[in-house]
Amino acid sequence: MPEQPPGVPPTPTALSADDPYEIGGYRLHARLGAGGMGVVYLAYTPGGRPIALKAVRREFAADPEFRERFAQEVASARRIHGLFTAQVVDSGVDDRTPWLATAYVPGPSLHEVVRRHGPLPVRTVLLLVAAIAEALQAIHRAGVVHRDLKPANVLVAGDGPRVIDFGIARAADAAALTGTGLRIGTAAFMAPEQALGVQATAATDVFALGTLAAYVAGGAPPFGNGPESSALYRVVHEQPDLTRVPRDLHDLISWCLAKRPEDRPTTVDLIASVHAHPEVGPRPEFTDGWLPRPVRDEVAGPGAGAAVGTGPAAPAAPAAPVPPGVDSFAPTAAAANPAAPAAPPAPGTPMPTPTRAAPPAPAPVAVSAPVPASGARRRAARGGRLSAVALAVVATLLACGGALYYFDDPLDGGADLDAGPSVGPTPPVDVGSTPPTAGGSTPPTGPAYLPGYTKSQLTAPDSGYEFDLRAGKVVPAETATWYLARDGQAFLPSEESDAFVAEGTAPTPADCVQGIESRPAAALPFSALANARPFCVRSPDRSEIAIVRLVAAPADGSVTIAVDQYRRV
Repeated sequence: MPEQPPGVPPTPTALSADDPYEIGGYRLHARLGAGGMGVVYLAYTPGGRPIALKAVRREFAADPEFRERFAQEVASARRIHGLFTAQVVDSGVDDRTPWLATAYVPGPSLHEVVRRHGPLPVRTVLLLVAAIAEALQAIHRAGVVHRDLKPANVLVAGDGPRVIDFGIARAADAAALTGTGLRIGTAAFMAPEQALGVQATAATDVFALGTLAAYVAGGAPPFGNGPESSALYRVVHEQPDLTRVPRDLHDLISWCLAKRPEDRPTTVDLIASVHAHPEVGPRPEFTDGWLPRPVRDEVAGPGAGAAVGTGPAAPAAPAAPVPPGVDSFAPTAAAANPAAPAAPPAPGTPMPTPTRAAPPAPAPVAVSAPVPASGARRRAARGGRLSAVALAVVATLLACGGALYYFDDPLDGGADLDAGPSVGPTPPVDVGSTPPTAGGSTPPTGPAYLPGYTKSQLTAPDSGYEFDLRAGKVVPAETATWYLARDGQAFLPSEESDAFVAEGTAPTPADCVQGIESRPAAALPFSALANARPFCVRSPDRSEIAIVRLVAAPADGSVTIAVDQYRRV
């Protein structure tokens, strides 16, 4: 399908057979997007107003601590009535699938605006800062700290921005600490105290607003991209790079990015600074000229604000991926429709019925020389530790954060690698089952496995760190019981672990078990794992399987892997 041209609003995606018919008494009309915490649906109030209904993933719904904190945060969020926030209109915190409904905002996110149109003018950035600061005032008055303010969580409407997903990160924080594997917050937009595991305050959101303003004004985050551990180190220890930011904004943004929370401005200070700026004046207004014309045309869009007719719907465009780094709910319309905002279909507008094609068979991959099987593995001696300060920073971060959910630069608009499972009653499946053989027979399925954390990219900066495969984290060496470490030009699994280098491109847990039992690999040289060839590692207690792919192993000693972890039922 050709790429949707800018300014042409795509159609929301039709519901699939796995999507629920209704949630909380609201009949679902279409799917708007998906993210680390759940799936976002288009629904309508009884009076016909569109809403974005956000249903929580099953992993979180099963966590009592998440449910308790989710209920608290939703109660707080319902007290927020800022003009620059997306109003919470209903919720179902005690339902089997917890959900939250907010006003539908038919506009792109700041992330998408900058990705398509480049940095915004100084006056536009200042108006955004003042409006978002006002939104933060409303959020903070309700006793809520956003914790995950970033360009993907700010939607752009014709009359100003709308901050979304406020407070929900705190509820997810509990789940992250109990092992579901979701990282709360995005490294490039985290405050130093957040990175160090210190309690977040209103000043934490001000720091995030400073990073957001630098990104919008310069087109790049002030602490860079790259592996999360590197970005977090720069946030804590280095000064921001504002070379791409217009000089007129340096003082304001640098003030927001002070390392110590007490040295940052308040939201009142920020609004006053915007009023005093010659580009804005004492009365900032979101008049027709506040956005550059191409952005204004996109925000307005053909037919924006008008309901789509009730005739036959056009074929549904595929749901656009949620930008990597979006680890909360997907932003309403913007997450699903990055090309341009679209007015929602009117209630009753038929959506095309989805069809399902059988997944293609995995393409054969070149098999390198057999990996020799040798005796018992022993942990190699490790050297080259980071400084005590840096080690404490990264260890604290990763211990608090869980697995990462993006492969690419968090700001590059790349493919979503964690759309999250569909929400709805789904029985446990035997993901370890093996497809029928060529003769039509089906081998024994063995034990069933359920996904733990999936599509997680982890980077160990040097030999002083290893991958904790059970927790989905990077941890200091010699601390994990089920680990994978770099040993020169090879991987070193933990003692008593079993490994297998897969033949195909998409092995299942059952394939891994069968391969480990019949052709175990005692060595895992990088040369045998080129082109992201998957390999399996089984935990010492045989209850978990990790399917790992080598992403990068540069000469600097770091190593990056992508991991899917499964737990035996």
